[in-house]
Amino acid sequence: MLPDGVGAITTIHLVLMALVAIAAIAIIIVGMRRAAARRHAERKVESNARDAGVPTIEEAARPASEPAAIAPPPPPPAPVPVAPAPAPVPAMPAPVTPPPVERTAPEPTPPEPAPLADEPIAAAAPFDASPATVAATDPAPVGLTPIEMPARPEPVAPEPVRPEPVQAPATDPADTPVTMLKGLGPKLEARLAALGITTVGQLASLSPAEAASLDAQLGPFTGRMARDRWLEQARLLASGDRAGFEAAFGRL
Repeated sequence: MLPDGVGAITTIHLVLMALVAIAAIAIIIVGMRRAAARRHAERKVESNARDAGVPTIEEAARPASEPAAIAPPPPPPAPVPVAPAPAPVPAMPAPVTPPPVERTAPEPTPPEPAPLADEPIAAAAPFDASPATVAATDPAPVGLTPIEMPARPEPVAPEPVRPEPVQAPATDPADTPVTMLKGLGPKLEARLAALGITTVGQLASLSPAEAASLDAQLGPFTGRMARDRWLEQARLLASGDRAGFEAAFGRL
């Protein structure tokens, strides 16, 4: 149970709240009555004003009657179509009068010759031959015979000279390049050329010690000489034994 003091305080609070609520309700009721009285008074005033012909507040507050609608301005007159100017008439060229043709009088025809009379014609004088004519007509002197010119011999075409066949120099099998060896490509060829080996004869003439020294200088290709049997291939090619080479290592 609550102590007596707390209950008394609570009761006081409840009473105060009830009083405040009653006061609020009373205020609302009074306000409603006053509003109703004000509306009643306004209606009465308006009624009296209408009876007296005085405009009311609402009528005075109304906007004046709308002005008469303004007629839209008349549309501008359409432009008068202007007739296009007539095209200029080209001037007619003045007629060209041909020049007057002069009339020439016809030439008079010559008179016909008069017929010759039957007169005797005189005989012509004897013709005297000139010395040149006499010389041309004189016969050639006796004893001179014409000289006949010898006929020109016909040109004889010379016989074509046939070139003698040139015999190809005999190639030494030992001069065969090292590229003929099986398993030897361009990189190895360049490496061997740098070491002074370009033919199979040079490779075939190496001793075992020289071959081992050469193989050690091939760098990343060391061991290819023994594995691909370069010395055996080189000796067969240097000796010209192609059949033995192809039987052992395949066709070239």
